[in-house]
Amino acid sequence: MMPAPKLIIFDCDGVLVDSEPLSMRVMLETLAAAGLQLDAETAYARFLGTSMKSICAKLAHEDGVELAEAALDRLRRRLHVTFRAELQPISGVAETLDRLIVPFCVASSSQPERIELSLDVTGLAHHFAGKIFSATMVEHGKPAPDLFLHAAKSMATAPETVLVVEDSPVGIAAAKAAAMRVIGFVGGTHAKRPAHRAAIQAAEPDMLIDDMTQLIDLWDALAPR
Repeated sequence: MMPAPKLIIFDCDGVLVDSEPLSMRVMLETLAAAGLQLDAETAYARFLGTSMKSICAKLAHEDGVELAEAALDRLRRRLHVTFRAELQPISGVAETLDRLIVPFCVASSSQPERIELSLDVTGLAHHFAGKIFSATMVEHGKPAPDLFLHAAKSMATAPETVLVVEDSPVGIAAAKAAAMRVIGFVGGTHAKRPAHRAAIQAAEPDMLIDDMTQLIDLWDALAPR
């Protein structure tokens, strides 16, 4: 059994908020407008958990598609409108955050304003005041360990005492590269796909959960007596 963590780092999309299907819908529409037709399964496999900067680099290198800044601005505006209208928290996450006694924060590949919007519209923002970390704050995004190491340092916690909760193979790889324990979370809507669950298992997290409230039971089991 893993030692009791001194800090939990949550990814945001697909872990705290059920945003991935909404984000994917807007992304596929944006790519189609740019002349690239991708199905959701392929797009999830290629882009899930990575920053927009990394996605744009992949599109340019692998597909010859350059998303102009105007197209990215339209994508962000449409995404924000969609989030305000449709975004929901992951089931059980509010209860989990209310009951956790270990410090926690969020570290996401998304831009800070998107993270803040996601937490605000789902009623989770008060849990993360001053504890939001974005890939825009580091040189290399996931799967590099930079973001998680930055978050741990900012929270004054040694990496080996951190537990990360992630929903993507690249996020799991980033946590492992940072020498942190990592839980693979497969409770989001997008994670119901068998291919996604298989990819998470192949990434070899320390544990797999599909209900966020399991984190409470895990902490109760790990907490020192």
